Amino acid sequence: MRDNSADLRHIFLNDIPLMDVRAPVEFERGAFAQSINLPLMNDAEREAVGTAYKQQGQDAAVALGHQLVCGATQQARIAAWTDFARRQPEGYLYCFRGGLRSQITQNWLRAFSSIQYPRVVGGYKAMRTFLMETTDNAMAECELLLIGGLTGSGKTEVLVGLDNGLDLEGHANHRGSSFGKRVSGQPAQIAFENNIAVDILKKRHRGAELLVLEDEGRAIGSRAVPLELYRKMQGAPLVWLEDSVESRVERILKDYVIDLCAEFIAAQGGEQGFLAFAERLRQSLASNLKRLGGERYQRLAAIMDEALRLQEASGAVGAHRQWIEVLLNEYYDPMYAYQRDSKAGRIEFAGDHAAVREYLRDRRRA
Repeated sequence: MRDNSADLRHIFLNDIPLMDVRAPVEFERGAFAQSINLPLMNDAEREAVGTAYKQQGQDAAVALGHQLVCGATQQARIAAWTDFARRQPEGYLYCFRGGLRSQITQNWLRAFSSIQYPRVVGGYKAMRTFLMETTDNAMAECELLLIGGLTGSGKTEVLVGLDNGLDLEGHANHRGSSFGKRVSGQPAQIAFENNIAVDILKKRHRGAELLVLEDEGRAIGSRAVPLELYRKMQGAPLVWLEDSVESRVERILKDYVIDLCAEFIAAQGGEQGFLAFAERLRQSLASNLKRLGGERYQRLAAIMDEALRLQEASGAVGAHRQWIEVLLNEYYDPMYAYQRDSKAGRIEFAGDHAAVREYLRDRRRA
């Protein structure tokens, strides 16, 4: 029998499979990328047991739990745990603190399936604390370098090609701008923070002392960058990525029109998917109404509507280039130019894709 484990570093460095026996509402609030929710109690059962605990104490709560989770319900849950344990013999199970729910799960697995399956000592709370400390420690010990640049300049392309690149937008499942929402939605805030911490842990384990990130605001969509990380980003030096307007228009066309439309169609089917994509594109533009001003918004909306009509009729996407270029020239570029001027003292290098990649490789070796 493998022992219960408190080696959280090993668990996260090696993506050890985890069985989360907390209630679904707890899991949805935040978990770990390698975990699957196979609860001891569902949300209603957990609430009832919690009420009994507060009013009558632990013995009454445990008795109620056994009463609620028995017979066919108990058998179904043990069957799911047994399947997981057999498919993931190197894994662990956990509850909130690694206490009663974990121990009951272990006992039932042993009694009904003859499986000795270990738990994480300290449970979810210990793992969450470990990951929060991982991020905070990295901010105290590592250097940060940010990649800045105008909208569509390909900052993410450069970032994901680096072995010390920390892709916050990837972890947030959001491209960062008002047009950046993905079809699949964003992870829970806690899951977002956990995934960043695991990424940092792995990169530091491989020897990274310099972490490269995209220059971001505090919010990426509806997810907030961890506070200590964001604070350190505010004083970090920048590398400024330069690219032509033509290349940037093509990149935005691919990301926010071609690829996004394909995502919607894959998720919802042809006609319905296209209609949902078109609505998302219009909503994204409308979210900038106040900043664009009424006249410019109406002009861009008309261009976008015509481009969507042509795309729906023939599949051609070229007409979208017009509104993208206007949006860059009249809105995003002036805003980013102001931001660059405000950060000029922190820019240590500027260049095109090839030059920036070479600089970042040399910068890491320095």
